[in-house]
Amino acid sequence: MHIAPYDNHNKPIADVDSACVPLNYFNIVKLKKGEAFEYQVPGYETCIVPATGTVDVDVEGISYAKLGNRGVDVWDGEPEGVYVPVGAKVTMVCVSDHAEVFVAGAKYDKVLEPFDVRADGLDLVQYGSDDTKTHRKIKHILGQKHHGKVGRLLVSELFTVGQGGWSGFPSHKHDTDRLPDETRHDETYNFRFRPNYGSGVQMLQREDNKPGDAYHIVDGSTICLDKGYHPCAVLPGYEMYYFTILGGLSQRSLVQYFQPTHAYQIETIPGIKDMVAKFK
Repeated sequence: MHIAPYDNHNKPIADVDSACVPLNYFNIVKLKKGEAFEYQVPGYETCIVPATGTVDVDVEGISYAKLGNRGVDVWDGEPEGVYVPVGAKVTMVCVSDHAEVFVAGAKYDKVLEPFDVRADGLDLVQYGSDDTKTHRKIKHILGQKHHGKVGRLLVSELFTVGQGGWSGFPSHKHDTDRLPDETRHDETYNFRFRPNYGSGVQMLQREDNKPGDAYHIVDGSTICLDKGYHPCAVLPGYEMYYFTILGGLSQRSLVQYFQPTHAYQIETIPGIKDMVAKFK
């Protein structure tokens, strides 16, 4: 499902028990200097990631100062995040002129401990190539380094390297729990483009070798993925970013099932096996 950009007034874009992605939660919070925002999400662990700007965060009395260091856009510095346990009361206060903050969540039934992730806590992966039109960089905020500290939530930022090209290829899906071949993970994206009038396409193919759907994605588009193979592409001459939320049904580690028609291309794309291994 494609959700076009709109002013959500700091209300969830994918709320609890969403009809499309019930394992995910997603909100975008926009604040001006001195403004505060409070939230609690029963039944979901969450992660606060400023897209731009800086906020002070309080999680049940535990303070994390000056979260976020990006100014102009998501390309302007490294991401930072705060993990928020299930149902915890959170307050964030904007300490920059403006802040735009992503709140990612996954359904979970245990309460863990909060923690912050700064630049030295990121899991960084770069894979693909210009020749295969798949060159990209992934910055895992809640990635492999935090596997024992998080329940079911995976949070990452994905960037195309260079201008134009494909992401999420070879096409894969993760909509059915059938280990060891695949896990059920709902997934939610929010896209940005540089320059911001760039755009791209999100494909969603329900069955191998059967026609599927395609969505025109623009700066600020949200995509909620319930099932199917889902590569995406950016127009030549533009860079693409997407904020990624994954929530597992029965485990945190993601097991992708590559589309049989295209699975052989795993062997043609440099570094893709390392990329797959990091979604744990």
